[in-house]
Amino acid sequence: MTTVGQLIVETLAAHQIDRVFCVPGESYLGLLDAFYGRSDVDLVVCRQEAGAGFMALADARLTGRPGVAMVSRGPGASNAAISVHTAQQDAVPFILFIGQVAAQDVRRDSFQEIDYGHMFGKIAKWTAEVTSPERMAETLLRAVHMATTGLPGPVVIAIPEDVLTSDCATQAVLPQARPAAAPDAASVEKVRALLSSAQRPLVLAGSGIDTPAARVQLLAFLEAWNVPSIVSFRCQDLLPNAHPLYAGDMGLSNPDSQMAALQECDLLLCAGARLSDITTQNYTYPRLVRPQMTFIHIHSDPGVIGTHFACDVALACHPSIALAAIGEPDFSLPDRTNWIRQLSGEHRKITAVCDIVPSDGVSFETVVELVGQYLPEDAIVSVDAGTFGAPVYRVVSFAPPQRLLAPISGAMGFGVPAAVAACLREPDRTVVCFVGDGGFLMTGSELAVALERKLSLKIILSENGMYASIRIQQERQFPGRNIGTSFANPDFELMAKAYGFPVTQISNAFQLGLIPDLLRSPSPEFIVVRSSVEAVLPR
Repeated sequence: MTTVGQLIVETLAAHQIDRVFCVPGESYLGLLDAFYGRSDVDLVVCRQEAGAGFMALADARLTGRPGVAMVSRGPGASNAAISVHTAQQDAVPFILFIGQVAAQDVRRDSFQEIDYGHMFGKIAKWTAEVTSPERMAETLLRAVHMATTGLPGPVVIAIPEDVLTSDCATQAVLPQARPAAAPDAASVEKVRALLSSAQRPLVLAGSGIDTPAARVQLLAFLEAWNVPSIVSFRCQDLLPNAHPLYAGDMGLSNPDSQMAALQECDLLLCAGARLSDITTQNYTYPRLVRPQMTFIHIHSDPGVIGTHFACDVALACHPSIALAAIGEPDFSLPDRTNWIRQLSGEHRKITAVCDIVPSDGVSFETVVELVGQYLPEDAIVSVDAGTFGAPVYRVVSFAPPQRLLAPISGAMGFGVPAAVAACLREPDRTVVCFVGDGGFLMTGSELAVALERKLSLKIILSENGMYASIRIQQERQFPGRNIGTSFANPDFELMAKAYGFPVTQISNAFQLGLIPDLLRSPSPEFIVVRSSVEAVLPR
């Protein structure tokens, strides 16, 4: 007979999920045991549940398959909650398995018991608690389906410890057919007609452009129709940023001159993006509720379409299917040269590097610019949340197949786990992690996995002794009244060496020349930059 734990692992393997991240716990020993002796599913043992969850999310973004993490009940699940929130905000397929108290103790306020339906019900796409072995197979079937279809997201499954070791008569759940919707012919013809007549069209591309092939297809579509494109929040890796048709991103604070130019758009085609507050500049672009321009929205999940902005054409299908159906123009298009130059010019203004020479350390923007110049063509860049990361999105000129792994949710602590997961998944690619001193100490212990697996990732840590993004807002709202935003740091050089990293300290501009060789080095590298506070505070 097969145990429930064995059924879970067999099902994961059947779905080509070949890596699982965990922090062990006695409440799911029966599931852990099911990995014993297997070589087809790599079990990555982490030191804290938030890091394990973040690693699973990064792995999912690189593979397109659900990221999977396993944690124990109560404290373990609570630590993992940030990864569930991030998966929901970032639209990443994710399955979190939680070992629950024994079935007979459920809902008795038992030791470390939580009702996970209530805990995660508003942020997970679906939650389940399996108290009968016979229900495990159908739960797994639905879990994978829910995590990967429509708008991808997190699924949480709690399983009592005694159920995991129970026998079940079912076999591994094999992959089922994915639903595939196609746009109707009339809508496609309407889109073609609108695109052919628009004088100042714009494509807003988002995370629904989720595969390397889809990125190639998007660029081909833009070039065929001669339409510029802007990308949604932290999706700079969708298009070559140096391409004339790339108009930048919708970020936390787009310049007034760029937004004024975008307001001149007469057709906005949104492909694979959710129109959330940041991407719409706090719901000011396009105009609520009826946009000022013709508006076309393409998304796999119909629930995303029409939530804030009324559409002239709505296509509830994968962007790749829609773009393929729209095809190429078979007639001449309006001259859009001036429109494209206008948007490209605004983008160039944003990417200009500030020439400040601070007196209190190194401008981290100059570090980012230099790294960007020497990034390999297939590099993977992970970025933690914080002000230090702002220049990464602004001055690094990404181009597929380069990848950007950054938390759309703004979760600090994401950067190091994501980098370690990326290095596990793509050991032959250069993986660079930008992280601040605040975010590094929120996780960071994932470097133990890098030490264990002999991974050659590059960590670039900005050290300024404060939560700088909060300090900036504090200075704006309460000038001169700094409290709660500064902290003392440990010796990062000693910490990094403890994890097996060679360490380079950069405290002045003359040492920046070390960076190109460090990026080219085949060994892991840990670079501590004494970054300027003066360079980022309001002036």
